[in-house]
Amino acid sequence: MERSTFISSLILLVFFLGFADAGSVGVNYGRVADNLPSATKVVQLIKSQGLGRVKVFDADPAVLKSLGGSGIKVTVDLANELLFKAAKQPSFAATWVQKNVAAYYPSTEIEAIAVGNEVFVDPHNTTKFLLPAMKNIHAALVKYNLNSAIKVSSPIALSALQNSYPSSAGSFRPELVELVFKPMFDFLRQTGSYLMVNAYPFFAYESNSDVISLDYALFRENPGVVDAGNGLRYFSLFDAQIDAVFAAMSALKYDDIKMVVTETGWPSKGDENEIGATLENARAYNGNLVRRILTGGGTPLRPKEDLTVFLFALFNEDEKNGPTSERNYGLFYPNEDKVYNIPFTVEGLKNYHDSRSPVIGGQHPTTAPVNGGNGGGVSKSTTGNTWCVANGEVGKEKLQTALDYACGEGGADCHSIQPGSTCYDPNTLQAHASFAFNSYYQKKGRQVGTCYFGGAAYVVTQPPSFGKCEFPTGY
Repeated sequence: MERSTFISSLILLVFFLGFADAGSVGVNYGRVADNLPSATKVVQLIKSQGLGRVKVFDADPAVLKSLGGSGIKVTVDLANELLFKAAKQPSFAATWVQKNVAAYYPSTEIEAIAVGNEVFVDPHNTTKFLLPAMKNIHAALVKYNLNSAIKVSSPIALSALQNSYPSSAGSFRPELVELVFKPMFDFLRQTGSYLMVNAYPFFAYESNSDVISLDYALFRENPGVVDAGNGLRYFSLFDAQIDAVFAAMSALKYDDIKMVVTETGWPSKGDENEIGATLENARAYNGNLVRRILTGGGTPLRPKEDLTVFLFALFNEDEKNGPTSERNYGLFYPNEDKVYNIPFTVEGLKNYHDSRSPVIGGQHPTTAPVNGGNGGGVSKSTTGNTWCVANGEVGKEKLQTALDYACGEGGADCHSIQPGSTCYDPNTLQAHASFAFNSYYQKKGRQVGTCYFGGAAYVVTQPPSFGKCEFPTGY
């Protein structure tokens, strides 16, 4: 027995050492809290855990200064609310880069700028400003001779996908292809950058726990299912989500562009209706994800392409809005104690054991829609529910036609958007259509394809905001 154990341990050690330079794991450092340690202490914590990359959601001077000389690679964020100015005023973009990037580089090893975050689900309709803002930020990097060292991209949510199941059928929302994706991919190709993607298997599992295996969602051993479209076998929901994006890129002839997963995680606590939000599941997801990334190998569709992922998030953040889960994605409590014990390095993996056998290297579910089964994908949520909203970019005529159908033949409850009713204001086509589409979607049990309306609608995981109107989540 001792000999067998020794040999098994030796094989595992050799396996890990062979992939010591494989994928990379970083962490998102969010600060929507009133009880976090100082930036200096946070940097020490990140270093002590062997994490070599960090992504921040702004460009806070104290944080960037504290990261100076640490050897940690940094991704900074240009907030969504600054996209308009960055797009319309090259001088603003240049000043932003000078103050928030050039002033700290190279002591602070900034490697990328995330221009906006999940812009396509931003209720302020900032999509049209995204690409001009990215180009102006890049032009500013050229001005300061930083364009070779620092890449420019923008994180997308899975709601940017029109189809995602099976993975081989992955495609982007058609109204975004010519408007955003093709020119953005051209920009990424020309500048040698990569696509940033936020992927949350938790939301897909939570919404479809009756058809998605928990083992499949947590990188545990499971039978595996063949994608009928390409013959590849999938063993984890994460890989299926990522390959759906790769397939969508491939359909547009952008196979050469790489990807970085800028957010992924699992909450350790949730409300009663947030299925799967437990400490044990969070530990399993993040721990097995780290193992899967650091032991090398890409996805079934791109097996030779190692992945870089940023775990969400470093701390539990007590001032975040929404359900309990939103405040419990942290790997650490504000006092720097671990919420649960998982490794972040190859060395640490030697002593890591999940309660169930994990999938290693993406080579090992019952597959289900990787976007949560709603036909449009889910992004990082601020609630445990999903809603259907109008896509204002399809034009008034198409919106009106879809609204007429929803309130007529579709059977949506449209009483609340009549004059004098609670959701009549704001009296706009997009607001009224959103309410009607959501009513139809909820009445249909949020089934696949019920939030589409010929491209005039899409699913969101953040509560829609139209005046004082509250959108229902069920009937």
